[in-house]
Order: sequence, then C-alpha cells, then structure tokens
Amino acid sequence: MTHGGITGIVNENKLLANIFATCTTRKERDESMFNYETVQSFNDLELIVYKYVLSHKNEVKYMTIRELADAVHVSTSTIVRFCKKNGCDGYAEFKAQLKIYLKEEKVQNNVKHNDDGIDEIMRFFHMVTSSEYELLLQKTAEAIAVAKQLIFIGIGTSGILGKYGARYFSNLGKFSQYIEDPYYPIGHDMESALVIALSESGETEQVIKQAERFRQHNCKLLSITNKEACTLAKISDLHLTYYISRRLVQNEYNITTQVPVIYLLETLGRRIY
Repeated sequence: MTHGGITGIVNENKLLANIFATCTTRKERDESMFNYETVQSFNDLELIVYKYVLSHKNEVKYMTIRELADAVHVSTSTIVRFCKKNGCDGYAEFKAQLKIYLKEEKVQNNVKHNDDGIDEIMRFFHMVTSSEYELLLQKTAEAIAVAKQLIFIGIGTSGILGKYGARYFSNLGKFSQYIEDPYYPIGHDMESALVIALSESGETEQVIKQAERFRQHNCKLLSITNKEACTLAKISDLHLTYYISRRLVQNEYNITTQVPVIYLLETLGRRIY
C-alpha cells in the first residue's frame, strides 16, 4: 500500500473517531441524519440525492463525490449542499457518518426482535414530536375543527382506514362519512366539506380522480400518504406524511404498516374534541 493510501485511511479513521465522540448513541446519530426537519429542507435536486442515498447506501459509502453526482445527474455543489444540510462540513464527513450509521444498522439487524418493525415505528413517533410537525398537526386540526363535515376516501387498506376514521370522528360528534364509490354524486351540501384522502403511495388513480372531483366542487383536501413527493400531496390543501418503509409480499401485495395513519387520525380527533 502506498504512503498516500495509508495516510488516507488514517485520516478517515480519525474522522470516524471524531464523529463517534460527538455522536455517542444511536439515537443521536439517527437524529443527525435524515430527520424530518432536514428532509423538509431539501429542494428538488437534494431530494433526488436523498432518495438515491437511501436506495444505494452500501454503494455510496465507497463513491467519490464526482461518482455520486454523475449517478444522480446533479452537480457536485448540490452534493455539498446536501451534506451540509445533514450537519456535515463536506462529503468526506458525510461518508464517514454514513459508514457509522450503516455499521450500527447492521448490528441492529443482527439482533432478533420479537416485534419486527418496532424501531421504524419508534422513529415515526420521534418525528411527529418535532416542532415543525407539531405546527403541521395543529394547522390540520384547526382545519378539521372548522369544517362542517368530513368525507373520507381511499381504497383497499386505506379504504378500511377511511371507514375507521369516519366512525372515529363521528364518535367525537363530527359529522363524517366514508365514500367508497368514486362516482358518488357530489351534492351542494358537500361543498363545505373537508375531504380526507388516504393513500399509502399517493398515486392511486381512483383516489386521485375522486379527490379531483371534490376539488372541482370547492372542497378542501387533506391527504395522508407515505411520501411527500406524490400526486395526491401536490393537489392537496393540507398534507401529512409518515415516511415508513414500503413492504410488499410477492412484489404485489402491500403490507406496509398503517399504525402511523391510525395514530395521526386519532391524534387529530383528540385535538378537536
């Protein structure tokens, strides 16, 4: 090995040691990488980098900044801004921090959990306690409180949650209903309603078309989806995202946990009660 190669390894190890010293627990490292406020601050290009890093974590830790920029089709300056928004001075520190994160993730994956997925759900609960998400929940609760009625839409599992949401808010004294039929006639009495659209992907064609019909009748639209960059979120007046890993069985059947959706609906309900 050349002297330059040894020096590079030594420098990287020093950088790793420094980060370990400042991030002494896994919780602190998780909070410093990809937390809710950070993701919300990303512009469109930085969001592309973020998604690529999440999908290629093990490859990115070996990439140069130029290789990552070329892979994502952005400039190196975009990569640097992305790193700085994640609390790093530059790309070298970001890679070092990513390696630590992956090392801890590997350790956690080797531990047998009786309740699979609990760590991710706990990260969701941590996210919703942030000040920025708290403001979003408060704004959403206020919109629900002033609405004359609530109309829930969604299909599949989201449809079941829509029925649950309608019943839950009805129990709280808020006139609510779930409409399954995408061609259900929209009367004048619905024009002051707040439509709550549920969709894990935010791209379900039937739900989007149904939501657009309500929008044409001057209904306000609140969507709850698993990702922010989706069609349903873009056409909504209000939007809540829960950022949970999507899980499919046989690459077809969606078994993504819906615990966050139930929590959000019940939290909003308790706030207007």
